[in-house]
Amino acid sequence: MARDRWEEGTIPERTRHLRRAVSYTARLANQPRLLLAIKTSLAAVLAWYLAPLIPFTEDQYSYYAPLGALVTMHPTIARSARVGGQVLMGLALGIALSLCGIAALRLGVPGGVVLGVVIGVGVLLGGWRLLGAGGDWVALAALFVLLAAGGDPEGFSISYLGTTAFGVIVGIAVNLIVVPPLYLRRASERLSALRDTVTDVLDDAADAVAHDRIDAERFSAGLVTLAQTRSAVTADVDEADESARANPRRRRHQGEREENTRRMEALERSAFLTRDLVDLLLELQATDEGSLTAEVRDELSRAIRCASHLLATPLGDDAAKDRLDEANDALAGYQRTLGTPAERHDRSAFATGAAVELCLRRIIDVARPFV
Repeated sequence: MARDRWEEGTIPERTRHLRRAVSYTARLANQPRLLLAIKTSLAAVLAWYLAPLIPFTEDQYSYYAPLGALVTMHPTIARSARVGGQVLMGLALGIALSLCGIAALRLGVPGGVVLGVVIGVGVLLGGWRLLGAGGDWVALAALFVLLAAGGDPEGFSISYLGTTAFGVIVGIAVNLIVVPPLYLRRASERLSALRDTVTDVLDDAADAVAHDRIDAERFSAGLVTLAQTRSAVTADVDEADESARANPRRRRHQGEREENTRRMEALERSAFLTRDLVDLLLELQATDEGSLTAEVRDELSRAIRCASHLLATPLGDDAAKDRLDEANDALAGYQRTLGTPAERHDRSAFATGAAVELCLRRIIDVARPFV
């Protein structure tokens, strides 16, 4: 009886501890900079203690292993592997260049000449696009080996490159094993922020049309915010896509990744069309000399607002179908009030008004696949 009670009491306690650990891990994964700092520290320590085990290298140069782990650790596994490979390529070129310089010194070439040539060639090679992040390491490694190798440049070079490469491997392994970063959820949240920015501009356009206050200054701040948000969100989505490469967690989130891709493409088009719509409204106001009738303004304002509400509808919302129907009906109402070219005295204004209709139709069509 006592044993049963003891087990009944400890099982919930263990469950609570497990849930706390899972919750803490989830919160940690959502703090990318903190997670990166912890993993970089872990990789540097592991590289430091394991470096003496590397064959053909000297223990006194083990401090290059943490350096390799440090330069390799990046927020995504794909970037860590790419940068690590580029750094090693840069180091290898720099070491080869310095060994050529040491050979020239042994042949009697003045040290100043050798140093200048090695640095100059290193900087030139560093501009090779294939090296990427490793380009800066060519001249640095060449200078370091040339000045610090002492009487054993070959042994120093092998130890330098070998321990650094080991640190790179440790850094990639730690990034791959310890909570491999996957930023799909954060990208989804940022896409929602871009959606909100687009709909804010559309709502403002609807208000401007309704109150006949269409002017460039009114829209300038919103369009700047839209452009900045679009650039920032594009970078975040690209990073999220990069974080899925070579990531063992990506298979469980393949649907989320594809959804983010579809949303990004749709929102990019929506942002472009929204800016185009604002330009057309300004052109319509100038072309028609402010003579938009109240009926046309009301229908156009309603059509813009309904398109905005459709874009703002979250994925899977039950109201999406109704909002799509409302947007189509509102656009049809604007089309009716716009009339035909024969009914309008200003053909240019009619053409611009028809372009506004087409722009709204395209915005609705962008949202249609998500309904």
